[in-house]
Amino acid sequence: MTENKTQPTSASVDDFLAKIENPRRRTDALTALKIYQDVTGLPPVMWGPSIIGFGSLHYVYETGREGDMPAAAFSPRKASMTFYVGDQFDGADELYAKLGKHKKSVSCLYINKLDDVDMDVLSEIIARQYRSDSPL
Repeated sequence: MTENKTQPTSASVDDFLAKIENPRRRTDALTALKIYQDVTGLPPVMWGPSIIGFGSLHYVYETGREGDMPAAAFSPRKASMTFYVGDQFDGADELYAKLGKHKKSVSCLYINKLDDVDMDVLSEIIARQYRSDSPL
């Protein structure tokens, strides 16, 4: 069985954030970092070269594939901030409806700039996903 490509590393989160060229993206990433630290109470860890994760969650699919993933995570990508959250937690539809300008896939929330969204709603989405303790 193949191993997941995205693994926790010893790379510095601070160094990664300092290298973000776009000032708005860097500021948004620092804001997201604070939200995740407040929600999880855990230190940030780089997962692969560009994902900032908090904690670890072991999963096993019906197919037998299993692995570990961050219990909560985001990535300040060039195109948008990517938050690894789903919509299987209680009240998800209502929260996403109130969030503001965003795009959503099955397990990712894409936000161009945090000024476009309600930060309290974003914090609640992150918190509910984290507390749901379910893999995306």
